[in-house]
Amino acid sequence: MEYKPVNDANEMSGKVVFAEDVVATIASLAAAEVEGVYGMSGTTFEGIGEKLGKKNYTKGVKVEVGSVECAVDMTLIVKYGYRIQEVCQNVQNSVKDAIETMTGLKVVEVNISVNSVVFAEEKKIEEAPKPAEPANRVK
Repeated sequence: MEYKPVNDANEMSGKVVFAEDVVATIASLAAAEVEGVYGMSGTTFEGIGEKLGKKNYTKGVKVEVGSVECAVDMTLIVKYGYRIQEVCQNVQNSVKDAIETMTGLKVVEVNISVNSVVFAEEKKIEEAPKPAEPANRVK
């Protein structure tokens, strides 16, 4: 007797639909891991949500999701000193790979707009605290 699984892939029916926010979150997290990316730049409305304590992973990311394909538009802030073109190509590759691996959707395009360049904050050199001087003892 031959074993035949009940849920054979050929016998399955139905469809899987991904919400745009799911794909946008994947894209945002993939882009954030690329060296040279400072962050995403979103709209004023998205900025207000963050000030109220909401973490917005989809800030600066817009996606169009079809049944088998998707397209991504991103607005980035790049760190100063990095080759912007190279950072953008790395983001495009990272986002495409992450979305295709996690969802199975074919990414037809990843459009990137660089909104600004941020300089690294200079680290202040703090002096080590001086040891407390011994108090004068009364004899």
